[in-house]
Amino acid sequence: MKFNFKRVSLSLVTTLIIASNSFAESYVRYEKDGMAFWGELKGNIIHQLSNAPYLDGALTGETVDKSGVKMLAPVDPKDVYMTGFNYEDHIPEGQKTTPYPGLFMVPAGTIIGPEDDIIHPADSNFIGYEAETVIVIGKRADNVSVEDAADYIFGVTAGNDVSARDWIPADIQWFRGKGAKGFNSVGPVLQTGLDYKNLNLTARLNGEVRQQGNTSKMIHNFEKMVSYISKYFVLNPGDLIWSGTIGTSEQLKVGDEYEIEIEGVGILKNNIVQGK
Repeated sequence: MKFNFKRVSLSLVTTLIIASNSFAESYVRYEKDGMAFWGELKGNIIHQLSNAPYLDGALTGETVDKSGVKMLAPVDPKDVYMTGFNYEDHIPEGQKTTPYPGLFMVPAGTIIGPEDDIIHPADSNFIGYEAETVIVIGKRADNVSVEDAADYIFGVTAGNDVSARDWIPADIQWFRGKGAKGFNSVGPVLQTGLDYKNLNLTARLNGEVRQQGNTSKMIHNFEKMVSYISKYFVLNPGDLIWSGTIGTSEQLKVGDEYEIEIEGVGILKNNIVQGK
């Protein structure tokens, strides 16, 4: 019997591709009739889930067209962890990198969705954008190793860590300057099945590219961050870890539109509006 090794090899490659993509799912949260729901997005149709996908949410059999509902942030965290200075091109000249991620937290109430407006506080003279890749924790993580950390990462989304630059130097912590209401947009989907170690990110201000990079350039990768954070805090399903931004951050003004595109995740787009 003769074997066609070329055909066998091609078949094996095809099988591997199908297997690797079988876990690639897009999850969303949406509002309908004043209530928030989870769903799995297939094309323009949302298939409703009974709970968050990382909490074993099952298909309910209900569907809805995406155009007929308001899209919410595809996350529902208890805690939001952020890191700073995690890309070489964002570190100020003369400042050294640290052997651990520069860690801080913001309140979960700061999170907004892909169709929400970013609020420019009336008493801030300078808010800036920060395009970031964000991971969502899939299960309880307490003092996990770097080697095991990938098992605790459920999926990836995009985030804009808006910062009030004029508040940060005056405050004891970055809590207000980084976590005011209406600052941190996330979306458009929570995506699984991506290689979060090698994702391209492009961000545009009013259509013009302002930030570009790849997660492979992170100083401290997500596995290291999960391990490091879980050494001191318990990570719960749905919690967020932000990767830090790339390049330089410029000013956002009322009327601006900032969009962040991550391959496999889509485009997160928000407008800047005046706050009271």
